[in-house]
Amino acid sequence: MRVLVVGGTGLIGSTVADELARRGHEVVVAGRNRPEAGAPGSAYDWIEGDYTQPGWGERLRGIDGLVFSAAQDIRHVGPHASEETWQDVQSASLPAFFAEAREAGVRRAVLVGSYYHQVIPELAETNAYVRARAVAEVSVLALAAPGFDVCAVNPPNVVGVIPGRPLRGFAKMVRWARGEMDQVPACAPFGGTNYMAVGAVAAAVAGALTDGEAGRAYLIGDANLTFQQYFQELFDAAGSDRTVAVCDDDHAFLPNDFLVAGKGTTLSYEPDAAEVALLGYPRGDVPATLRSMVAAVDALS
Repeated sequence: MRVLVVGGTGLIGSTVADELARRGHEVVVAGRNRPEAGAPGSAYDWIEGDYTQPGWGERLRGIDGLVFSAAQDIRHVGPHASEETWQDVQSASLPAFFAEAREAGVRRAVLVGSYYHQVIPELAETNAYVRARAVAEVSVLALAAPGFDVCAVNPPNVVGVIPGRPLRGFAKMVRWARGEMDQVPACAPFGGTNYMAVGAVAAAVAGALTDGEAGRAYLIGDANLTFQQYFQELFDAAGSDRTVAVCDDDHAFLPNDFLVAGKGTTLSYEPDAAEVALLGYPRGDVPATLRSMVAAVDALS
């Protein structure tokens, strides 16, 4: 299958692109900026474009499958963006893009979304970002029709890094874990969430592309951890002998503004076993992924 991965230079998109290529698909990557040689996504054919802008029809000709992993979230536009901003980058632009894909003859498509509205539906009533995600998903799935099988895959917090500058950001957390940042205490906020390795997310997306049911939204996930437990996993992966405590202060690496479910909330769930089997993704990879991330940081030196 000739598959276009929109957002194929980001963490999830580039990992999905590699997973699809490993499975024998012909991969094409799309985004606003062509990746530099050696960067994630640079090994594949390239289509330039902004998904929020119309006019994708010709560029989508000859594409059999579509994976969309480019929708912006609070990391890109900030936690206090307006309703209009979220409509622009989520609830209005995504259905329009998928409608163009359907008209262009794309047969199978996967929207990579987010888990908040499936785990805590009431968040959509009070949080503009979550509401935009939910509205976008409903509108995209409503486009399902004979010859256009579209589904959604909603991951939790994703654990992983890509080479380059993003890896250097994670390097600060490794320095913190090893006691090299005295200004940041060895503690974590109250609360927790579900975590999932990026490789497992990519496997789930690849499975959904070939086997997902049209009009279905799949909630995927792996390990329910408190933030304290997650940071302790990081400390252990970094070879630190320090113990992570719990504190009430605004955390340098997990500030209150980025706790979408709210300060002190523990957002946990168990993915449906039948859906895990259908999509064919592994579980239990978070500790090993953290160790590989630390190893990549150490290799920078």
